[in-house]
Amino acid sequence: MRIWRVVFIVFILLRYGLDELILSHDRLGALRHLSRAFFFWRRFSTPRAVRLRLALEQLGPIFVKFGQALSTRRDLIPPDIADELARLQDQVPPFPGAQAIEILEKIYGRPVSEVFAEFDITPIASASVAQVHFAVLKEGPKAAVKILRPDVHRIIARDVALMRTLAQLFERWIKEARRLRPVEVVAEFEKHLADELDLMVEASNASQLRRNFSDRRLLIIPEVYWDYCDTRVMVMERMSGTPISQVTRLREMGVDIPKLARDGVEIFFTQVFRDGFFHADMHPGNIQVAEDGRYIGLDFGIIGTLTAEDKNYLAQNFLAFFQRDYQRVAQAHIEAGWVPAHTRANEFESAIRSVCEPIFDKPLREISFGKVLLRLFQVSRRFQMEIQPQLVLLQKTLLNVEGLGRDLDPDLDLWKTAKPFLERWMSEQVGWRGLLKAIRREGGQWVTLAPELPRLVHRALTEGNDQKFLATEVTKLRLQQRQTQRWLVLLIAGMGLVTGILVALAWLLWLDAPVN
Repeated sequence: MRIWRVVFIVFILLRYGLDELILSHDRLGALRHLSRAFFFWRRFSTPRAVRLRLALEQLGPIFVKFGQALSTRRDLIPPDIADELARLQDQVPPFPGAQAIEILEKIYGRPVSEVFAEFDITPIASASVAQVHFAVLKEGPKAAVKILRPDVHRIIARDVALMRTLAQLFERWIKEARRLRPVEVVAEFEKHLADELDLMVEASNASQLRRNFSDRRLLIIPEVYWDYCDTRVMVMERMSGTPISQVTRLREMGVDIPKLARDGVEIFFTQVFRDGFFHADMHPGNIQVAEDGRYIGLDFGIIGTLTAEDKNYLAQNFLAFFQRDYQRVAQAHIEAGWVPAHTRANEFESAIRSVCEPIFDKPLREISFGKVLLRLFQVSRRFQMEIQPQLVLLQKTLLNVEGLGRDLDPDLDLWKTAKPFLERWMSEQVGWRGLLKAIRREGGQWVTLAPELPRLVHRALTEGNDQKFLATEVTKLRLQQRQTQRWLVLLIAGMGLVTGILVALAWLLWLDAPVN
C-alpha cells in the first residue's frame, strides 16, 4: 500500500508539472532538461502557484498543512506562491453540507433541527482536517460548529505510516540523519496529529487557553459548549473579527498595527514561558482581530507543551542571547545535554556568535529566522547537537510568529519587545516571588517526601549505572542548586535583617529601661 502511495505522489507531482519547480535550481539544470525532453507533450497554461496548491489539495491533509506552513514564509518563497498557498488556510474545497448534516445526526441520534435553532448548511470555512458551519443554539447563543472530514483518520494514518517508514530508512542508512532523530520527530508529529483528530482534545485545549487568558486583555478565546461536543464535532462561541492577514482593512478600522505586532510577541512569550502551553498552529487562517485591536484565537488542534526544565533553559538561552552573552548560551546548551558533555564551550560560543551577531540591531524586515535556523543547523551538525523533538513545535511556532510580525510591522524590533518580558519572567522565577510560589506549590509535597529521602537516595545510587539517568539527575540538580542558592541568599538576608531589627529594639529598650 505504501508503494502505491509513493507512486500516486510521484504521479501528482508530474501531472501538475511540479518536477519543474523542484528541479528549478541551477545545479539541477541537466535533470530539468531531461525531464522536459521526456515529458515534451506537457503544456501548462495554469500558473505554477495554482498548480502547486491544487497538487497539495489532492495529496491530502498532511500536504495541505505543509502548504499552510510555507504560506507564512514570504521571505523564503516567491510572492505568487505565498499568496496562492494562503488559500489553504481556510479555503480548502469543502465536503457537501448534506454529508455534514448526516454526520451530526449520527452523532446526536436525532434531527439537526432538534439540536440547533438554526444551522447553515454552507460552511463558513474549510481546512485540511475539518470544516466549520455557523449555527444558533436552542438556548439562543450564536455558535460555530466544527466537523471532522469523513475518512480523515484513514487518510492521515496512511501518510504518517509512509513518513515513519522513510524516517526509519533515513535513520538506518544515513548516519548524519541519526542526529536529527527523524523517527522521534515523526512520532511527535503523529502524536499531535492524533490530538488534532480528536475534537474533544481540541475543545479541552481551547478551554485551557481561555482559562490562561481569562483577563482577555490581549487574547480572546471562544467559550466551548460542552453539551454539544463529541470526538468528531466541536461547538463553540461564534467569534466576530477581521482576519489578521487583511492589514489594510485593520488600518481602516483604526487598529494600531505596531501595537498589534508587539502584543503578538507578548502573547507568544506568555504562552511559552508563563504557561508552558502554547498555540502551535498560528498561521493567519487561525487568527482574527477584534474591533478593539485584541487578538482572537481559533483552531486549537495543535498545542505545544514545555516542562519546567525546558522553560528555564529556553529563558536562559533567550536572555543570554538578547544580552549577547554567547558564553552563557553555549554553557546552557551543554548543561541541558543538548550538545555532548565533551564539547569545548569556547569553540561552541564562537560558532554561535558567528550566526547571531550579524542579526542584532536590525528590524524584522532585515532578519530571516528561517535562514538563521539553517545556519544554526549547520553549526549543530558540526557540534553533534541532537534535535529536541519536544521543541520542534516551538521552532515551527516561532517561524509562524515571525511571518505574522513581518506582515504586520516590518520595523518591529523583536529583541526590544521580548527582552523586558523575559527579564520580568526570570525575576519572578528566581527571586522572592519564585520562592513563595515554590513553597505554595511544593510545600506539602516536601513534608510528605521528607521521610522518604533515605530510600530515594539509595534508589538513585543503585540506579547510578545508567548514564542517561545520571546525566538527567545532574542537570536537574544543577537547576535546583542555582535556585536554592538564590533562595538561601534571600532567606539569610531576610533573617539578618530581622535579627538586626530585634537587636536594635532590644538595645533601645535597654537604654530606656529605668536604672535602679
